Amino acid sequence: QVQLVESGGGLVQPGGSLRLSCAASGSIFSISDMGWYRQAPGNQRELVASITYGGNTNYVDSVKGRFTISRDNAKNTVYLQMNSLKPEDTVVYYCKAAVRKTLWNTAYQDYWGQGTQVTVSS
Repeated sequence: QVQLVESGGGLVQPGGSLRLSCAASGSIFSISDMGWYRQAPGNQRELVASITYGGNTNYVDSVKGRFTISRDNAKNTVYLQMNSLKPEDTVVYYCKAAVRKTLWNTAYQDYWGQGTQVTVSS
């Protein structure tokens, strides 16, 4: 099986910074795209940022210039550096990874982390 474990969430004041980490482990042959999503109560989960294996990135407009996604392919880990945080960034953040589990099965399957709460408040 594949597990994604997130860390780094917490409480921060407006204008502050947090760094989220998400480490994938288990039956992993390779990982293609990785990403961070967020979901507020009653809302659909939305993409915050994504990154390909080669390092190409994509961001939702509301975080451009404030958040930076990166990854360490050797560690199967994706990061989200969040700067200039705003109260509206207060939600649960989830990581996702597209995982190929074996050499013989070329299909990629999406796996999700358990979520980490980010709260921006004074």
